Amino acid sequence: MKPFVSPSFSYVPLEETLEILPKKKKLFIGIPKESSFDENRVALTPQAVALLVNNGHDIVVESNAGEGAFYFDTDYSEAGARIAYDKSEVYKATTIIKSAPIAEDEIALLQDNHVVLSPIHLPFLKEQMIDQLIKKKIIAIAFESIQDDAGSYPIVRSMSEIAGSSAILTAAQYLGNQHQGKGILLGGISGVPSARVVIIGSGVVGEFAARAALGLGASVTIFDNSIYRMMRLQNNIGRRCSTSVLDPVTLGEELAMADIAVGALKPINGITPMVVSEEMVASMKAGSVIIDVSIDRGGCFETSRPTSHHKPIFRHHDVIHYCVPNIASGVSRTASRAISNVLMPLVNQSSDFGGMETLIELKSGIRNGVYLYKGCVTKASVAKRFGLKYTDLDLLLATQR
Repeated sequence: MKPFVSPSFSYVPLEETLEILPKKKKLFIGIPKESSFDENRVALTPQAVALLVNNGHDIVVESNAGEGAFYFDTDYSEAGARIAYDKSEVYKATTIIKSAPIAEDEIALLQDNHVVLSPIHLPFLKEQMIDQLIKKKIIAIAFESIQDDAGSYPIVRSMSEIAGSSAILTAAQYLGNQHQGKGILLGGISGVPSARVVIIGSGVVGEFAARAALGLGASVTIFDNSIYRMMRLQNNIGRRCSTSVLDPVTLGEELAMADIAVGALKPINGITPMVVSEEMVASMKAGSVIIDVSIDRGGCFETSRPTSHHKPIFRHHDVIHYCVPNIASGVSRTASRAISNVLMPLVNQSSDFGGMETLIELKSGIRNGVYLYKGCVTKASVAKRFGLKYTDLDLLLATQR
């Protein structure tokens, strides 16, 4: 048979079916006052709250939540937030944003299916706390594990920059007589040599500690096991400085002459390698200062033990030890702005995508921070620590599509 072409047949282009984004969702956000972990920071500044309120979100802030960073209730109320004088009122919000890890007494206040954005501190996390969070099907996101589009950790980097700069400024204070130090000016003056600084670790903390020390005129020596990281540090700071691999003999010799030693090594499998023995510390000059930035993961120095902002130092072998785990909280206003600069666009973006659950599904960087998702442990390190079942979040989300 010959082919038959109907006169009604025509080649008409069809419209392309595009993806329809979810409807923008109004969020109910709660910001509680932190009462643990020596925490003075606040997760969202009044400026960030004002922007979120103007975008239609409802925000409740516990009274005095920002007091440690010198943000007051009037600042938040003028930004459009509601001030709550009862903590339970804050936890009626569906999204909780905290600057400190979830405390044990706060878990009872959390509602089922809450979204919680906060840091996670494994050494203080208890199995019963995880069990309660699992039962409540909480979506818990560790904001220090959130990655940006370039694959870096913006909050960790900001806090590391603060810790590195603060370490040198703090050490400079404790070298002075007002803190029973040796009475040494860090940078020296004409005719008087500057202080000698040893920095162990050439990551972001080490880089910004080196920047601050060199900027004040100190003599700096940096130790690390990565030649690449030391090369990158020198390129970033734009000048040559003394560097060495972590050889115990060379490290011991430098520490014996140092006025300041900064521990800034990165943890390996969650624990910082201890590279400075008690014998090395005992050989240091009397009145010298140790700033162990890595103390929250064990510390680089054998003689280190955690201290607090209220009692920040102790002396051992006549060497001043400063081992505060949360150094960034000592400059809480700067730290709060740094955290808020990351979290505010994230919260706004989650609203545009229809909620945090959709954003988690679409953004791999956000998924990297999720350690609990609706009753499942989705972070291998958390599951391993408590002997719980680990569920891959990517697979879990794939089964829900």
